[in-house]
Amino acid sequence: MSDDATIDELGPVDYLVVEFPPGEQRFTGEMARELLSLVDAEIVRLLDLLVLSKDADGNVEALELDDLEDAGELARLETEIAEILAEEDVVHLAEAMEPGTVAGVLVWGNLWAAPFASAARRAGGQLVASGRIPIQALVASFEAEIEAESEGA
Repeated sequence: MSDDATIDELGPVDYLVVEFPPGEQRFTGEMARELLSLVDAEIVRLLDLLVLSKDADGNVEALELDDLEDAGELARLETEIAEILAEEDVVHLAEAMEPGTVAGVLVWGNLWAAPFASAARRAGGQLVASGRIPIQALVASFEAEIEAESEGA
């Protein structure tokens, strides 16, 4: 990205890997519709999308959006995706998967945060740390707090 107009459009970039165990792969199109609504609302810019499958022997197959036989509604994003993940990224991501599973990998730019990120860059700032709190950890924390309050009552 060489020009200022392009870099000013960038917000933080995130990724996630969602694993689907054998027998739990119920793809109805709902996830695609939700992703498309985020793209259409210009909340996120989809940078890459992969489907990984890991067989019982640990062999991994990676499919890009344009490799999928039936990409459904997501097919319209095919020309917008930058396909930024390299082969070594796929190997690294697949290490988190259990044998016999399928996973979706999404990489997106947070357009909603781009104006703030741009202002921070103009002020001389740079991102030095970022993180995510898993929803399961929040739920466990809330449940523990509720339990402690009820024991104290």
